[in-house]
Amino acid sequence: MLQLNKDIPVFILCGGLGTRIKEETEFRPKPMVPIGGHPIVWHLMRVYHASGFRKFIICAGFKAEVIKSYFLNYAAHNSDFTVNLKNNQLNVHSIDHNEDWEVTVADTGVETMTGARLAIAAEKYLGDASHAAVTYGDGLCNVNLDAELEFHLSHGKIGTVLGVNPPSRFGEIVLSGNEVTQFDEKPEFKDKWINGGYFFFERSFFSRYLSKDPSCVLEKEPLRRLALDRELNLFKHGGFWACMDTQRDRDHLNHLWENGNAPWAPPFSQVKGKVFCEL
Repeated sequence: MLQLNKDIPVFILCGGLGTRIKEETEFRPKPMVPIGGHPIVWHLMRVYHASGFRKFIICAGFKAEVIKSYFLNYAAHNSDFTVNLKNNQLNVHSIDHNEDWEVTVADTGVETMTGARLAIAAEKYLGDASHAAVTYGDGLCNVNLDAELEFHLSHGKIGTVLGVNPPSRFGEIVLSGNEVTQFDEKPEFKDKWINGGYFFFERSFFSRYLSKDPSCVLEKEPLRRLALDRELNLFKHGGFWACMDTQRDRDHLNHLWENGNAPWAPPFSQVKGKVFCEL
């Protein structure tokens, strides 16, 4: 599906305040927090690009100027260059990267909620696309996006959401009387599913379910109403998934990358088998 994927826009929500990782977001928005020397949003975009997606619309807000500067100067950041200081003429000597991405940075406002960000950006940049991908700027996984998109196009409903198993915040002890029979440190709940991001939507979702009212939260009324209308299906992902909410999360992801053990880094071994359910 690589040929189709290149025409599907990917909207990335990058405008939040990132208050739970204040150590980093004092200086930059959370999607620009580095993992292995690259912003986490760069890692995320590479996951999509590995499946042929190349059109990205970044819904920026808090410290949007940091994101704009990064992509505006991407070639210079990743290549040798000469600049004439008198006339500010820039000559990039060789493009030392392989990202043939088309990146739109849309400033959707500092106080705007997720649903409104999407509505504002989609009105300008959805174009004539019949479907679009949507994700958050702080989550990484090794989902088979080709398989998820194929499923989305096959079931005929408006939306598809990636379902992932949530890890427990605490360890679990299994007892037989007073004897410990099993000790798991932060086990995953295999029978429970949470929103892992990585959505696909038919274009009508943006006009029928979203509002440009700054208080519109994607995860509340829009998705709840979509589910009540029986227009949302779940794509279950049993592989790696991680959300960078805290400094500890950031350190864990950075450790995986630095040790060459980052499951999200293309080319990754995509999870075999697909299990789907209707919401």
